[in-house]
Amino acid sequence: MTAPAPTPEQAALLRVLICDEMNPGNLEHAGFQIDYQGNMDRAETLRRLPEYDALITRSRTKVDRELIDAAGPRLKVIGRGGVGVDNIDLDYASLRGLLVLNAPESNNVSAAELAVMHLMAAARGLTRSDSLTRAGQWDRKYLGLELKDKTLGIVGLGRIGSIVADRAQGLRMNVVAFDPYVPDSKFERLGVTRAATLDELLAQVDAITVHTPLTDETRGMIGAEQLARLKKGAVAVNAARGGIIDEQALVDALHSGHLFAAGVDVFVDEPPTPDHPFLGAPNLGITAHLGANTFEAQERVGAEIVSRVLDALHGDVSKGAVNAPALDAKTMEALGGYLKLGDKLGRILSQLLPGAHDVEVTFRGEFPADPAPVVTSVLVGYLSGSTDETPNMINARALARERGVNIAIREEGDSPDYQTEVIVKVTGGDGHKERTRTVGGTVFGRSPRLTRLRDFRVELEPDGYILIASNQDKPGAVAKLSTLLGSWGVNIAGMALGRAEKGGQALFTLTLDDALTPGQLAQVRELDVIDSAYLVRA
Repeated sequence: MTAPAPTPEQAALLRVLICDEMNPGNLEHAGFQIDYQGNMDRAETLRRLPEYDALITRSRTKVDRELIDAAGPRLKVIGRGGVGVDNIDLDYASLRGLLVLNAPESNNVSAAELAVMHLMAAARGLTRSDSLTRAGQWDRKYLGLELKDKTLGIVGLGRIGSIVADRAQGLRMNVVAFDPYVPDSKFERLGVTRAATLDELLAQVDAITVHTPLTDETRGMIGAEQLARLKKGAVAVNAARGGIIDEQALVDALHSGHLFAAGVDVFVDEPPTPDHPFLGAPNLGITAHLGANTFEAQERVGAEIVSRVLDALHGDVSKGAVNAPALDAKTMEALGGYLKLGDKLGRILSQLLPGAHDVEVTFRGEFPADPAPVVTSVLVGYLSGSTDETPNMINARALARERGVNIAIREEGDSPDYQTEVIVKVTGGDGHKERTRTVGGTVFGRSPRLTRLRDFRVELEPDGYILIASNQDKPGAVAKLSTLLGSWGVNIAGMALGRAEKGGQALFTLTLDDALTPGQLAQVRELDVIDSAYLVRA
């Protein structure tokens, strides 16, 4: 017996599958069909996923290549309830153009409070006393540590680290933090002392807690060498991600007595095996990855990730986007012209120097909003036409990484000629000869303008076909080229001239209504007044 065909109303609905246990809140939303089946087995998920526009998970379901490929073209959004996206193959999802969202704020207070609990429990020997008392030993001679006036070192001053800092200050602790990605203004606002390096932090603290994501950079960042730099009798806490503090190094430091005590909520492999070294380590408090497990957090996280996924399916990715810039309506209004400019600069450079291995974007002046999304729009333009995947604001950075493109971002002071300016330089070559190409632009109102080609100043609307020609600065070059184009019936829509110095190298750009054939471009290059000529489409 086959299922009845969906009605037109049902077929028009956007469908969302929730395959892990959570409290999703209200599932009735106009225009959507939300199917909740907690703990759905993998085979069933693989079978049903092609019918859905979005998938929502917690940490249980592994959203790997197999699952993503099984989803087919209909899937657009993957939502992860909670902070981490460790269970999602983020690079592959990005390559497939899938938007990945999370709801990190929902768990912040719960995770921070658990870290503080571990800190206090370790300082007072709660785990040790509990186990001894249950074993019939009444040990009242054990001496713990007061936290008042001690110095806490926080590695990672993000959302959770900031809450830990606030709670620690409530305990009258001094707080020092290391986070190279956070501006000084945040440290000042929180009343937290900044450590320039991790070693600087380790040398001055009585306790340390980590609150960074698990990346290649942070995996094992607190190892035996770093723990040895802590004061003898220090306390260490990891309630973030397993492996940020090296597990064996932590156990060794506890056995040697260099660490007074420690607390962990996370393991590299969960659940731990019966012979895991943590289970026999002295003065180590352990919880079973409970950072997000409070009634309040669970109510928040389910409803929040559902709301964000529904918004994303309607085009609003301003909240929770993990692999795409947060382009809300306000940002789009402020940066719309610059996003268009970035795309055009990237497209022009892709024709002047395809296959570059370095892309450098320089921002000059004061922009109406954080210009970081413009970098992505440059990559979208540069990669267009050079890959089987269609680059977009979600997958462009992943596509660039896959092709070995290094991305650098610079911020400089005022532009000498414009209120704002975006300059993009690409570098490429075959290993024997490196070449660079540079273009720059600005925005007038909401309209992009070219301002720079190589070292030449120009001012031209980047639209349609652009003929870029260089020559010696002598009379007659423009006239000869214009006459040739006119003989072919090619109309010149705009022109910009630039030169390095009088009588030296000059460059002029013409916007054309029509393309030139390869034969026509060859004739342009054969003119005695032309040194080089390129045709690009903006």
